[in-house]
Amino acid sequence: MKKKFKIYVDCANCAQKMENAAKKVDGVQDAQVTFMTQKMTIVADDDRFDEIMQEVVKACKKVEDDCEIYL
Repeated sequence: MKKKFKIYVDCANCAQKMENAAKKVDGVQDAQVTFMTQKMTIVADDDRFDEIMQEVVKACKKVEDDCEIYL
């Protein structure tokens, strides 16, 4: 399943770090975070998508604790 989310991230460097962190979450097949458009695209397993997204949020909060991912 592929879904896009609106996010809030402070800088392009943090966006890249968040993308890398999201890609490391078990079940994520691909992730893209774009600073300019404030969008995150996640490709992950259909059957566990909501659970995986909770892990993605935790991973991104470790990179930038004030980031927001609007699920």
